[in-house]
Amino acid sequence: MIATLDLGKFYQACNPSKTLVMGNPEDSQYYIDFATVRGGKIIESLQRTITRISPNEPTCQLFTGHIGCGKSTELFRLKAELEEEGFYVVYFQSSQDLDMGDVDISDILLSIARQVSESLESANIKLKHGYFQNLFAEVADFLQTPIELSGTAELSVGIAKITAKTKDSPKLRSQLRQYLEPRTNSILQAINEELIGRATQEIKYKGYKGLVVIIDNLDRLDDSLKASGRTQPEYLFVDRGEQLRKLNCHVVYTIPLTLIFSNDFGRMSNRFGIKPKVLPMVPVQVRSGMDHDEGMALLRQLVLARAFPTFNPSDRSILISQVFDSPETLDRLCRVSGGHVRNLLVLLYSCLQQEDPPFSRECLENVIQEYRDDLLSAIAEQEWQLLFQVVQRQNVTGEEECQTLLRSMFVFEYRDRDGRWFGINPVLAETKNYKMWQQSIGVSG
Repeated sequence: MIATLDLGKFYQACNPSKTLVMGNPEDSQYYIDFATVRGGKIIESLQRTITRISPNEPTCQLFTGHIGCGKSTELFRLKAELEEEGFYVVYFQSSQDLDMGDVDISDILLSIARQVSESLESANIKLKHGYFQNLFAEVADFLQTPIELSGTAELSVGIAKITAKTKDSPKLRSQLRQYLEPRTNSILQAINEELIGRATQEIKYKGYKGLVVIIDNLDRLDDSLKASGRTQPEYLFVDRGEQLRKLNCHVVYTIPLTLIFSNDFGRMSNRFGIKPKVLPMVPVQVRSGMDHDEGMALLRQLVLARAFPTFNPSDRSILISQVFDSPETLDRLCRVSGGHVRNLLVLLYSCLQQEDPPFSRECLENVIQEYRDDLLSAIAEQEWQLLFQVVQRQNVTGEEECQTLLRSMFVFEYRDRDGRWFGINPVLAETKNYKMWQQSIGVSG
């Protein structure tokens, strides 16, 4: 078998900032399904809730995991599969519309309204929006700032112009929220009746089974405190969760991972009537520290598929020498990533920035050392002690540990038949601090 690595395409495919868009044939050939090692078919569960359990009634589901673990790729897969099932799907990344450090319930509702209406307008589905036309005029008058809107302005255009006026002005944004807050229920009702209700009728007339809205990147919300003293995620998904779940269509929200460890987790689950789905890491080890054979095999495929996407998985292993100086170097890359997909791609991309394939072990070790140094500079002494405790019990408890260790990617979450467990980021397991601690408790490295 003769194959030559296309360096240009390989470079593009390894870009860690690129999200695979399932449904795009070129992107689909790079996709690796990790469901068998991630503790269950999470995306299939989200899909089945919509297509099998409640196809004709609105559903609201929550999805979370480490930033960079592959949630957006999985959500694009969900979008593609729902579209194959005959649903009209609107997917959008909320961070494009919202300031993640300062979000309120009205911001999310208006963002959903804008994205849904824009999608429908692009599909040549025009809807009348009397409530919003009046609201825009009142908002312009209240803010005492000119917002040019014609009587025939499309809904997405009206919302975009209002949010553009307030996006870069905290003062205007605060004034707008003060005006919209007492009208939240009216806005929600208008979205359901004038937008979602009529849209559902139109798309069903065109042969679709229903409307699904996927709101990505809300997991990136800052944990800043609101005036009430509540963190922003708690305020939005616990205190105001009742309103977020009232949209009259199928909705999937991404949420911050910290909420899984919040004291209000039970209240949030009750608000939404469903437990959030968590996307863990791809395991590189089992709890005992031995290699996780299947997880490692799939991570090798993730790398080799970037290099040789058109080859059968079983044929790619004989081409390793075109990408790495040895199979052990590939294994070293997979193992040290901890099964964090974006981390793996960042390390691989850094190798590409230093030399052309096949990558030498020395090149990879230099990249790993740089990554390790970056992580080490962020760990305070008290955080080391917290990290050692988590390693011993293989569990994270409470918001403090989640904030300190998970958000900082000092530890990763995995799933097996016994449930969830947490392991140290492999690059930190190679540090002097960690090895000295192991010696102090009589554990060999």
